[in-house]
Amino acid sequence: MKLIILDRDGTINEERDDYVKSPEEWVPMPGALEAIARLNHAGWHTVVATNQSGLGRGLFDMAMLNAMHLKMNQLLAKQGGRIDAVFFCPHTPEDQCDCRKPLPGLMELIGERYGVELSQVPLVGDSLRDVQAGASAGCPTHLVRTGRGSLLDDAQVAAIQKLIPGTQVHADLCAFADSLIRQERKLRGETGETDSGFGRLN
Repeated sequence: MKLIILDRDGTINEERDDYVKSPEEWVPMPGALEAIARLNHAGWHTVVATNQSGLGRGLFDMAMLNAMHLKMNQLLAKQGGRIDAVFFCPHTPEDQCDCRKPLPGLMELIGERYGVELSQVPLVGDSLRDVQAGASAGCPTHLVRTGRGSLLDDAQVAAIQKLIPGTQVHADLCAFADSLIRQERKLRGETGETDSGFGRLN
């Protein structure tokens, strides 16, 4: 199973300093939904791992969170894409849970739920805590320069790459999708596989 873990706020949808609290405030990043659909069409399953401390802070309830994700999937469906599942941490930092990024709990839960080896599951996020969580779980890490990532200068990005070696940096989710699909096609070309996974090119 080809699986990708995506951060939500700042990666798929626009970040808000006062938290995304309703479907009306859930606004997709330009091109992000199309990127997810392209990944889906290339055979990748996508799941979300997101900190949602707004629940713990009482800023919104589960019904409202579900409504946000319903909107996300409805908009994605129009692009021919889908998010298979959303894994979220509802806790505040004071709760000292093990699922709030940068801790790896959500990623480990995803690995257990899907029965996949996390070393084969890319994680994409817009902040240091996202890539820290992914690295702690053994995921290949990818930083997008949208959301919080757009506030980082080149020196700060270089510092993250030094702290978490192997982290790849992309302008946005579209650029990540382009890179991953191009890399996979190159590998298929080298192995003689077709895009369908059957037969050989030679």
